[in-house]
Amino acid sequence: MKITPTTIPDVLVIEPKVFGDARGFFFESFNQKAFNEATGLDVNFVQDNHSRSAKGVLRGLHYQIEQPQGKLVRVVRGAVFDVAVDIRKSSLTFGKWVGMELSEDNHKQLWIPAGFAHGFLVTSDSAEFLYKTTDYYAPEHERCIAWNDLEIGIDWPVMTQPSLSAKDQLGLALREAETF
Repeated sequence: MKITPTTIPDVLVIEPKVFGDARGFFFESFNQKAFNEATGLDVNFVQDNHSRSAKGVLRGLHYQIEQPQGKLVRVVRGAVFDVAVDIRKSSLTFGKWVGMELSEDNHKQLWIPAGFAHGFLVTSDSAEFLYKTTDYYAPEHERCIAWNDLEIGIDWPVMTQPSLSAKDQLGLALREAETF
């Protein structure tokens, strides 16, 4: 696998080695030992999640203030614009964001460590999004930062108003949110 740091060095792009021919392709989507060796991290994943969303759905920016989750995310059908926002007060990149396209065609994965808010916008007709987490889902600790917070200034792909859940419509500005 190829590991590339983003403009926020703790967020990593992971590109598996894909073997393909006229019949299709094969790749190892996850191997704990290879992941830890390639990234230099010592993480354990405890939960796998799978979501399906229609075009224009925006999920996020989510995080858990207690039981924070590191996430390894990827798309198996369709395409999304995936975003991580650093919400660690002591970090030099606090309030900064990185975003990239994850798709069924590019096979890229994104490692988002604990201490980041995460979200994605579906840019294809629909998308199936898979992610591993380093801690269990704890709804009582879940928080949401507004997807359109002007101070963060995420450059989402051109679109009309995204489709948001009721919970995501109540997202707070970063300056009002609980952070790490």
